[in-house]
Amino acid sequence: MKIPYYPGCTLNTNAKDLQECAEFSAEALGFSMVEMPDWNCCGASLPLTANSAMGYAGPTNVLIGAKEEGQKEGLEDKLVTLCAVCYNVLKRTNYAFNKDAAKLDTINSLLESDYKGDTNVVHFLEVLRDDIGFDKVKESVSKELKGLKVAPYYGCFLLRPHEEVGLDDPYAPTIFEGLLKSLGCEVVDFSHKGECCGSYSAMSNAENAAECSFSVIDAAAAAGADVIATTCPLCQYNLDSKQAMMKKNHGDMKEMPIIYFTQLLSMALGKDIGKISFKSNSINPLPLLKEKGLV
Repeated sequence: MKIPYYPGCTLNTNAKDLQECAEFSAEALGFSMVEMPDWNCCGASLPLTANSAMGYAGPTNVLIGAKEEGQKEGLEDKLVTLCAVCYNVLKRTNYAFNKDAAKLDTINSLLESDYKGDTNVVHFLEVLRDDIGFDKVKESVSKELKGLKVAPYYGCFLLRPHEEVGLDDPYAPTIFEGLLKSLGCEVVDFSHKGECCGSYSAMSNAENAAECSFSVIDAAAAAGADVIATTCPLCQYNLDSKQAMMKKNHGDMKEMPIIYFTQLLSMALGKDIGKISFKSNSINPLPLLKEKGLV
């Protein structure tokens, strides 16, 4: 199975760790992600104002490119992405077009295209759940991550707005938990798994982002987690890099490694730990992994 793949900007720069481990895991599970040869930024946020058709040009161009590439190369009729923000933007773009035909007509006129709003956008987690199956993932595990208490952090973009994104139940999601269980992790349920990390306010108000992120980490620590797993580069950045600021404001806080779910997945599927990069991590997870006997 070969699926058109949209990396987005961050996975080609600051979040290579997320992508490299996903590519290894995909091959280990019998499918491959075929990166689109010519792609542009999705916009990183969905335009929400009524007269913002121009803001849809970027994500629409991505959706058109995926459709064309898939047909030309005989790939699966879908587009997979890893970044929670890209996923959110692309899904919501299609939703907007299916609700507002005039907006789609405007974009098609602008791009000189005939897009139908029908590119099937899926997150890597959905491929694992719906195409591969968590049972198959479990059968493929060569190193169970037993004893590692993992808090699955969805954040905002994977779950909301539910009507437009539709990945899982926004109040009681299970997709992330299902994957972690298949890897042998001890899944830690915690109150803030769908709360905001501070998101884009990190650029304008670092203190606010640090406080939002602290509430997530504090809730995970109180629930007994060793580590938080995320799918979002922005969440990973806020939760991880702001911990020095958090400790300044909350001296008794527990430091918590923030790890990409694909790093855990690739470990369980047999990737040499020495070949898994943790360059994105301010809080190095390796001491914890050694303590748990996983390295």
